[in-house]
Amino acid sequence: MIVFDLRCTHGHVFEAWFASSVAFDEQRGAGLIACPVCGDAAIEKAVMAPNVAPKSNRAAAAPPPAMPGAPPPEAIKAALRAIADAQAKALETSTWVGTAFVDQARAMHLGDVEQAPIHGEATREQARALAEEGVPVAPLLIPVVPPRARN
Repeated sequence: MIVFDLRCTHGHVFEAWFASSVAFDEQRGAGLIACPVCGDAAIEKAVMAPNVAPKSNRAAAAPPPAMPGAPPPEAIKAALRAIADAQAKALETSTWVGTAFVDQARAMHLGDVEQAPIHGEATREQARALAEEGVPVAPLLIPVVPPRARN
């Protein structure tokens, strides 16, 4: 797994984990990445400072001061961890349907197949169309690695 700092066109910076740099490019190209603050799908990698360990004869530099009113980084990381844990727990009872997600969700909504918790892949436009049809869908807050892409 690799972590990237990402930025939307509105300047919001957020962190996301990917299986590889190629996985990031594929997900961005498919419109699967969106800013968690504003929903903007125009995402680019933000400039990241390299994580270089200090020399053994020097103390580590103090972290930069936080923005006024911003929660401390530890609180943000704890909140993201809680969200990731809650999502993982919810997905334990959900079935991965991959690219069949849109068809499965619509079929469940229409009563053609039995209701069941599912998750899978949909473009932003497909998800919007489902929502406009009244199909109850929501994006996952933490990206999920498809089973076929796991090591």
